[in-house]
Amino acid sequence: MSNILNAPVGEGGKIGSAVVWFVTGSQHLYGDETLRQVAEHSQTIAKALNEASQIPVQVVFKPTVKSPEEIYNVCADANNDRNVIGIITWMHTFSPAKMWINGLKILQKPLLHLHTQFNRDIPWADIDMDFMNLNQSAHGDREFGFMVSRLRRNRKVVVGHWQDEAVLQTIGGWARVAAGWHDWQGARFVRFGDNMRFVAVTDGDKVEAEYKFGFSVNTHGIGDLVKVINAISDAEVDALIKVYEESYTLAAGLVKDGAQRQSLKDAARIELGLKAFLQDGNYKGFSDTFEDLHGMKQLPGIAAQRLMAAGYGFAGEGDWKTAALVRAMKVMGAGLTGGNSFMEDYTYHLDPANPLVLGSHMLEICESIAAGKPSCEIHPLGIGGKEDPVRLVFNVAGGPALNASLVDMGNRFRLLVNEVEAVAPEHDLPKLPVARVLWKPYPDFKTGLAAWILAGGAHHTGYSQNLTAENLEDFADIANIEFVLIGKNTNLYQLKNELRWNEVYYRGQ
Repeated sequence: MSNILNAPVGEGGKIGSAVVWFVTGSQHLYGDETLRQVAEHSQTIAKALNEASQIPVQVVFKPTVKSPEEIYNVCADANNDRNVIGIITWMHTFSPAKMWINGLKILQKPLLHLHTQFNRDIPWADIDMDFMNLNQSAHGDREFGFMVSRLRRNRKVVVGHWQDEAVLQTIGGWARVAAGWHDWQGARFVRFGDNMRFVAVTDGDKVEAEYKFGFSVNTHGIGDLVKVINAISDAEVDALIKVYEESYTLAAGLVKDGAQRQSLKDAARIELGLKAFLQDGNYKGFSDTFEDLHGMKQLPGIAAQRLMAAGYGFAGEGDWKTAALVRAMKVMGAGLTGGNSFMEDYTYHLDPANPLVLGSHMLEICESIAAGKPSCEIHPLGIGGKEDPVRLVFNVAGGPALNASLVDMGNRFRLLVNEVEAVAPEHDLPKLPVARVLWKPYPDFKTGLAAWILAGGAHHTGYSQNLTAENLEDFADIANIEFVLIGKNTNLYQLKNELRWNEVYYRGQ
């Protein structure tokens, strides 16, 4: 089980105990003095990366590798170190790439190739052949790059000076993605009940997912959870009720001595039971379904919302793929402004002058994306045949965002991303008893929706305010799965051709 974090909470700007190794390549040809300078320069760069606020993990300098044996050993050591989430490589000098073959063959951690050099500028008046022999990244990295391509190894390539803001931001984004991937390795997700009956896109091959992604998904009967819920003490419930009262605006029926106060206690008991079950089973996320609630008084609403806010992945109706994706997105976004949540495209505003998507779900939208203080309310659900569930109701602020969907295409997994622009509600929604967000899909409403449907995107997604399409593309590269982007430059002709070409490519894998 990954030991980086149980919930994506960083200290001092760093994500848990996550570590990236900085590995510099060279060779013995250059002699001791050159190799001494290579080591000094590499230590300086690694130290700067480690101290950069843009990079949310520890960056650790590793001694220069100069032989096939040293390269193999550092890759094997990285594989075996549970805190290492990836390695950054840089060829300060020329490093003959046949030396890298066996090391790259066994490397199981994400790889970033930093194409930089120690000096930013050419020292025009002083440059000589000694300087040229020392600072050979311009062609040393090309030699290394050929071998990584020759081995068909996915990696992130970042080009630019190591002190450039854009370079640091890009490395930091990749480090977040590597942390999300590492968090999946050995992760456990639980489904309470099965998939919603007859629904296709939320189901999939859990065996292939464990092989491909590293996480497992297993089901517990709802009775296993109910037993834990029923064991929660009244004192624990009362303590959580106080948290609710301090954190949210309670509806009149839920306040002390209110007519529906017992429902709030029932909701708190469900949250505490769920949390205990997840902690005891070392689970990083869960799904449930309103079709299987035997023994529970109400569908978990506020429980799912608050557990997501604490870092757990969640999706409704047995959708284990989205639950796992939400968890990964929360790890990637740890410490950033904004949040990540389970989401669903629910209904449309088809005004030709201002078409919009209204995103929501029956109950379970994470409060990490809320604009302002949520209201804690109770309303009928209309389906499921249980008591009225308690939930948090809020609007979501406008701004750049994205929706991501992980779907099983039969012979492969596809990660589909649509960049969107969230907008603040133009009107009150006094009768809509759920959290909600309005957005405009890129490149425009009709194209974005048609592209999503053509690509087989699910109605369930992970919604993010703080991740980028590049982050999700990097994640797909590390997982070695298909990535499809619907963004500002998408047109349907090109998208349909891309999907056709991908179909041919993946059938040949």
